[in-house]
Amino acid sequence: MKITIVSKNSKIPVFGYGGTQRDIWAEGKILDQMGHKVVFLVRKGSSCPFGEIIPYNPKASFNSQIPGDTDIAHFHHLPEEKIEKPYMITIHGNGKPGQMIDRNSVFVSRNHAERHGSTRYVYNGLDLDQLGLPDLNARRDGLLYLAKARRRIKNLKGSIQIARMAGKKLHVAGGWKPGLNPRVKYYGMVGGEKKNRIIRHREALLFPVLWHEPLGLAILESMYFGLPVFGTPYGSLPELVSRERGFLSKSKSQLAWAVREHNHYNRKRCHEFIADNFSDRKMTEAYLKIFDEVLSGKKLNNHPLFIQRKYGEPPLPIYE
Repeated sequence: MKITIVSKNSKIPVFGYGGTQRDIWAEGKILDQMGHKVVFLVRKGSSCPFGEIIPYNPKASFNSQIPGDTDIAHFHHLPEEKIEKPYMITIHGNGKPGQMIDRNSVFVSRNHAERHGSTRYVYNGLDLDQLGLPDLNARRDGLLYLAKARRRIKNLKGSIQIARMAGKKLHVAGGWKPGLNPRVKYYGMVGGEKKNRIIRHREALLFPVLWHEPLGLAILESMYFGLPVFGTPYGSLPELVSRERGFLSKSKSQLAWAVREHNHYNRKRCHEFIADNFSDRKMTEAYLKIFDEVLSGKKLNNHPLFIQRKYGEPPLPIYE
């Protein structure tokens, strides 16, 4: 099967943190390993050893840029035109009030789908080969913040406060350095093995986000390396963070208390939960089943998905 993966704003490969770029790379790699022909319609300057690259031209239609012998097109954003080839869409972000979402769309977590009037979702998958096997007995110190620090909804300020209340040093991987603080170490935007090394030596991830997180890759990566997660109960977090893998609360003081008491969390179970359920292969196999539905003429949702209201973000509350 020839599959064209479309992500007009993505440039691959990604060397920094990335999000959608890493998803499409992982999907394409596994599809190629399974014997499928992979084409990427992505930003100019992209390259890939296992798939053909077509630089996206914003002045031309998608239909004119998707190869004629494509069996199915997999969009990672909403197209602005009626697509002539069989297609599906993965929605990565939260919809806006008044927005209409195509019936052939899926989401990235159960909560993400439900908030958009759907039941269809495929969890993002990690490239486990790039992460390698974690050392669950590695020496660990301090807490981790792994997100774009400038985004208010990611709540770096709250993470710093929680770490201080817990008496822990905070290691920030995610860019922006707002000021000097002896209890906070900043690494900037990191990727690859440098990011893996930072994660594997931390005690736990702080993730007190102020919005409904569709699916936090930072959570998946951190758990893979054996880190329990302490965050807010918004979006997909309750799907990922059970009481044996972390603690969720809208209270900073409760999160700080849980961090201080975190030694009873099982690093091996955190790792196994991700390895068993969130691999690139598991994600891609789920997509292939959906491709078959689309190619058989089925619509993925019974009706168009109309976003009627805002879901309280940003920001959602977190209390002292």
